[in-house]
Amino acid sequence: MGVPSRIRILKDDQVRVIAGKEKGKEGRVLTIYPKTGRVLIERVNMVKRHTRANPQAQIRAGIVEKEAAVHVSNVALLCSDCGPTRIQFREKAGGKKIRVCAKCESVLDK
Repeated sequence: MGVPSRIRILKDDQVRVIAGKEKGKEGRVLTIYPKTGRVLIERVNMVKRHTRANPQAQIRAGIVEKEAAVHVSNVALLCSDCGPTRIQFREKAGGKKIRVCAKCESVLDK
């Protein structure tokens, strides 16, 4: 999959995974990686990493379970009214852009 020209999902958005092995899971976006077109979602796509001890950083050795990134095309933003949806943009007074639900047209920005 290519890198999208822009990512319409922002940090702290509630999203649902719509494709892949984690399909159906929901969570909050922790980090966005625009160069690779991926997002990190809380408690979704958990992987195990073997880590080496680092006493200076107070990291213990062992197997650590952490989130791995998911491609943004496999994720849909959750609207509080109608569930997973696409995003549209509208211009508010003053020339400011706001994100709007494509289904029910409710404002998604807080």
